[in-house]
Amino acid sequence: MDTENFRRSLLGWYTAHRRRLPWRETNDPWAIWVSEVMLQQTQVVTVVPYYHRFMQHFPTPFHLSRADIQRVLKLWEGLGYYSRARNLHRAAGAVVSRHAGRVPEDPVAFRALPGVGDYICAAVLSIAFSQVIAVVDGNVKRVLARLFELDTPVNRSAAHPFFRQYADRLICHLRPGDFNQAMMELGALVCRPKHPDCAACPLADHCRAYQDRATAEYPKRDSARKVPHRHLAISVIVKKDKLLVVQREMEGFLGGLWEFPAIPMDPAGAAPGAIEAGMAETTGLTIRVVRRLTRIRHAYTHFTLSADVYLCRYVAGRVRLRQNPSHRWVSLKGLTRLPMHKANHKFIDALTAAWDEGGRASGRCAW
Repeated sequence: MDTENFRRSLLGWYTAHRRRLPWRETNDPWAIWVSEVMLQQTQVVTVVPYYHRFMQHFPTPFHLSRADIQRVLKLWEGLGYYSRARNLHRAAGAVVSRHAGRVPEDPVAFRALPGVGDYICAAVLSIAFSQVIAVVDGNVKRVLARLFELDTPVNRSAAHPFFRQYADRLICHLRPGDFNQAMMELGALVCRPKHPDCAACPLADHCRAYQDRATAEYPKRDSARKVPHRHLAISVIVKKDKLLVVQREMEGFLGGLWEFPAIPMDPAGAAPGAIEAGMAETTGLTIRVVRRLTRIRHAYTHFTLSADVYLCRYVAGRVRLRQNPSHRWVSLKGLTRLPMHKANHKFIDALTAAWDEGGRASGRCAW
């Protein structure tokens, strides 16, 4: 491969066809860092409004480091992968305490910050500081796999260093940030997973898979494991005009977010008595199931979820949580002020309608 010609072709295409995105209008390493964290496993069109909102509230590491984590999670609500927000919050504090509020240019120092892995380090330091560090993400792996007809599966855990050596060989030392963005942009817009637009690709003359009419055969992937399914019974427990919500452990899955209490349950359904007994063990409360509200479905990266949601009436007792660290009794309107994960949002409209039927005029639910 003529590497210099390859770089000119790619960078020329990027200059002409790159998308105008807000984080490409700045050289601020903090803004670039925030964007790259948000873009991990999330589509650009989804990220843009979150990015604008986040930067308005936290324009510097100092602003984020002073913020309450619940406020941060609320602004992140719906973007998913909440560990990104928690790590960025901790990293901002470290930048303020260790680096006087300036994003460190040194790769070792930057890599030591919470949540900064190989991808974030390469992307931020190459784009913000022109450091010659090649980015390797899903888009880049796909481009490289087709360029060189690489048989190593892109989803194998050991694939990163294998693809990294090819990216290191190609990166432009004069414009490393633009080169990395160009490779990712090409994968997103042209060298797509399905139906790549080879006719519009500036690298077609360099691409072995295209020359061999084998683009559909690359990249290789190991067979995906079957994704497990979980089923829950979620209880909306009503006490006068308040609803019980519990907080998840800060460091676990969906850490720090709020939700209605739930227990594992057979998807075929459950008798009210089983739900009442399960909630007594989980929350310490005596409740009565009023009726089933709805069933929701949601997909996470590593499992799928279905849940039956039950309206329940508080009878007696004080909250004694078996697992969750904290709880609150909140109004229906008060739910909007708490960061809650998307699965719970899926039945809020149904809950609101049921609440209206139950006695909104009196300020209390009549269940």
